[in-house]
Amino acid sequence: MKVGTMLQDIVSSLFHRPVTEQYPFEKRPAPPRTRGMLHWNPEKCTGCCLCNSDCPANAIELITIDKKAKQFVMRYHPDHCTFCGQCVESCRFGCIEMSSEEWELAATTKEPFTVTYGRDEDIEALLAKRAAGDAEPADES
Repeated sequence: MKVGTMLQDIVSSLFHRPVTEQYPFEKRPAPPRTRGMLHWNPEKCTGCCLCNSDCPANAIELITIDKKAKQFVMRYHPDHCTFCGQCVESCRFGCIEMSSEEWELAATTKEPFTVTYGRDEDIEALLAKRAAGDAEPADES
């Protein structure tokens, strides 16, 4: 590199403001089509398991507690997810969506990387079955 070019860069940077953003302290809004955290609405779900079978990263587990009563629990693993949106496209009932606001998913421990969605009573029923000694519910897809 020539000395003249280097001095020119130094002088120009003295008079221009840096373009670096102070990220954690100054946040910009996310673009509207950003694919972030997955959200699931258990009220609309019919248990077809297309989201589960079409997920290329196996980041979704749909656990059926009682299909007739439409009791399902979804376990989502953001650390496995590639945020491709295939589950959203595959869901015929519109019960899965990806948040454009929740995209900062870093953590120092592994606990936040298993998210359980469902009605509180369905989650409690699943935990009760596990505590009773069942490894998994018989109808898991």
